[in-house]
Amino acid sequence: MTRADFTAREAAQRLGISLDTLRRWDRDGRIATARDERNRRIVPASEVERLRAADPAHGITTRNRFVGTVSSVRVEGLMAQVEIVVTEPSRVVALVTSDAVAELGLKPGMSATALVKATSVMVER
Repeated sequence: MTRADFTAREAAQRLGISLDTLRRWDRDGRIATARDERNRRIVPASEVERLRAADPAHGITTRNRFVGTVSSVRVEGLMAQVEIVVTEPSRVVALVTSDAVAELGLKPGMSATALVKATSVMVER
């Protein structure tokens, strides 16, 4: 049985955002919400699915996405260093596992996106 509505907290978790971000999206009209009989914010499941489908990062939300080209990949044991040239002359260097490099198939010259959130850098292809 699928649910028709989610609490605001449940919807935020499914979207990979904070509850504050969900509230801000509601105020800005980016997400449609309703109120239950106790005046709590609820989010239709269809809205959660709409936003998840529209998110190119598959649920990862970041304010800083840097699309660029992989300039080097250096694998040593369990770890790897990936360098992505974003807008010249800027570059992002990420330390990731060598398994992640293999799974993403990262090679110099290919397109990749650096997702920067807090002190972590994630690499997406």
